[in-house]
Amino acid sequence: MKRTILGLTCVILLAPVLQAVAQAQTPAAATQKPPAPFVPAAPSNGPIPTIAFDITKADIDFVLKNAPANPPDRQLRVVDMGKYNLGVGIIHRGPTNDKPGDPIPVIYHDFTPEVYIITSGTGVLTTGGVIENKRAGTGVPNVMNGPSGGGTAGAGAYSRVVKEGDIIIIPNQVAHGWSQITDHVTYLSVRPDPDRVLPAGYVYPLLLKNLPTPAPAAPARRPQQ
Repeated sequence: MKRTILGLTCVILLAPVLQAVAQAQTPAAATQKPPAPFVPAAPSNGPIPTIAFDITKADIDFVLKNAPANPPDRQLRVVDMGKYNLGVGIIHRGPTNDKPGDPIPVIYHDFTPEVYIITSGTGVLTTGGVIENKRAGTGVPNVMNGPSGGGTAGAGAYSRVVKEGDIIIIPNQVAHGWSQITDHVTYLSVRPDPDRVLPAGYVYPLLLKNLPTPAPAAPARRPQQ
């Protein structure tokens, strides 16, 4: 009987201590969540090409000779590079018939930067600065640059004479426009497209007939009987 009373007394005395220990450990245990399992991100890019794509001088000359005068910008190809698209165009502009001091019309592209490589001719290229009378393009975006807009060169714009051999890098949304072209200016435009606004696989229609003919597939073997 005495042992029973002694045991009950110990339990009663230790109960508050055990309860305090349990309460002290409960918050810590609650914050120790098991680590989340690693889940790889879903692939959002296509396969990287395993072949090269040629645009020959003959292709460029053929387009320049046979393409309609307008629009002057001809997108030669758009290639899916896996993580982004890449377009290459050839542009030929004739005389602008403007005078020094006239307002300079400019355009901008929402998503596609450009790298101009001047191949012949000369003119004044104006870039940057404020776009006055700014307006977004309407209708279906073109295959050259995707969504774009235009306006007039304003404060902060920079003008310079460009000529054969010059290279100009124009980020997206930066204004750019031509003036004082007395004869012509022709240039390649390389267009990275990280947002994929250009139509991957596009080929300028005049070049479709000149694409290499794929090698014929080997005939299927008949199963042996």
